[in-house]
Amino acid sequence: MIPFTKNHADRSTEQGAQFEFFCDKCGRGRMSEFVPNKLSIAAGLFSAAGSLLGGRVAQIASAGSQVKDMFRGKAHDAAFDKAVEAAKPFFKQCTRCGMWVCAEACWNKASNLCQACAPDRVEAAAQTQAAGEQGAGKARPIDQVAGVNIAAQQPAACPHCGARVQGGKFCPSCGKPLTTKLACVKCGTEFSGKFCPECGTPARA
Repeated sequence: MIPFTKNHADRSTEQGAQFEFFCDKCGRGRMSEFVPNKLSIAAGLFSAAGSLLGGRVAQIASAGSQVKDMFRGKAHDAAFDKAVEAAKPFFKQCTRCGMWVCAEACWNKASNLCQACAPDRVEAAAQTQAAGEQGAGKARPIDQVAGVNIAAQQPAACPHCGARVQGGKFCPSCGKPLTTKLACVKCGTEFSGKFCPECGTPARA
């Protein structure tokens, strides 16, 4: 596998090889060291001498250019491999999304993932807290208890069928009144519920 196949730019020229690597998240980059093309320099010197002296020197200059073209690919690949090794300490590859990101700003060391896949817990907690505060701020002006008699005791369950209720006068499941008190068949205590709070006798259906 060859790293940095997507997030690099080839800045090489005929005079030498140079590459720029950049973060997939923030775009910040790092330029590799320029590696001069020795064959290109030698061919250039022979070419300059050939233009002055001509003859045999010109032939050598032409041969030098051919040799330079033959070895350009190999030298370029070697320069790229060297540049990749030099750039690796400054970038991290996320094992979740595969992106190469800068280790300085876009890498979560605690999670060993990029910030996009694993935001800092402090940042996430702050976002959650802000969302809660903003939600409460929007809900606060709206009357959430309109029509509810706070002074009246509201049963949580129907005393007849036991269905869960959210207020009101009648049970939405059985239709019987929620505030009707029953008299215990054993001790006569009035109560609302399934069992007498004094003696525990079940309420009559």
